Amino acid sequence: MGDVAPTPAAPTAPPDGGVRGAVGPTMTIDELARRAGCTTRNVRNHQTAGLLPPPVIVGRVGRYDEGHLARLRLIAQLQEQGYSLAGIASLLEAWGKGHSLAEVLGFEQALTAPWTDEEPEVVSPAALFELFPESASRPDLVLRAVELGLFEADGPDVRVLSPRLVKAGAELVAVGVPLAATLEELGELRRDLDRVATRLVHLFEEHVWKPFADAGMPADQLPQVTDALRRMRPLASATVQAVLARAMESRTAASTAMAAVREGMR
Repeated sequence: MGDVAPTPAAPTAPPDGGVRGAVGPTMTIDELARRAGCTTRNVRNHQTAGLLPPPVIVGRVGRYDEGHLARLRLIAQLQEQGYSLAGIASLLEAWGKGHSLAEVLGFEQALTAPWTDEEPEVVSPAALFELFPESASRPDLVLRAVELGLFEADGPDVRVLSPRLVKAGAELVAVGVPLAATLEELGELRRDLDRVATRLVHLFEEHVWKPFADAGMPADQLPQVTDALRRMRPLASATVQAVLARAMESRTAASTAMAAVREGMR
């Protein structure tokens, strides 16, 4: 694709919570790269190319803040959409001419803010086998869990990418749901919720981002677009939770267990 695409695609993440407020520079380059999912070489290359502002020097050590992290995440998203680094530089330069740095970074942070504060945990294989005894003799179930993004190897240990999901799975197994069925249900939920996320993203793309992009991304409208993005994030989570609660009530009322309870009350 050319260096500059005619109209940037809308954000690929659905428009939970608000954006973290600005904080002082606290991250080293290694910490920044780890959180951004890139290498320190990438960070330095982006600085050299003018895509990333230089760090603040604190005691002879370069320190980075959430604004740097947001910029790296935005660059990664644009690259996934097919933009070259030169095209990204042109886009950021064009934005910078019409908007204040605070406005641009505010939008980047709203766009790339994590949807969860959950942090991975590193545990021993023995600890996982204790939670899921069946997995000790079923390597196929371990492989399936890896495919679903629950675990990954971390030297001799295991990195649990979503401790909340693993805890929920352990609770299901503890009450009698087989591990294979639990993993299968997780896969189905992932597919169902991916479709939900796609529709919610489309709402933002079609009704907020597209009119802004079609109008040439005017400087005076960027704060409103950023505000809409921030407000839609918690609305997406709240809407899904509310609809799920109503659906669970409906399905529970129609369940065989509830039918048995009604029959026993007669």
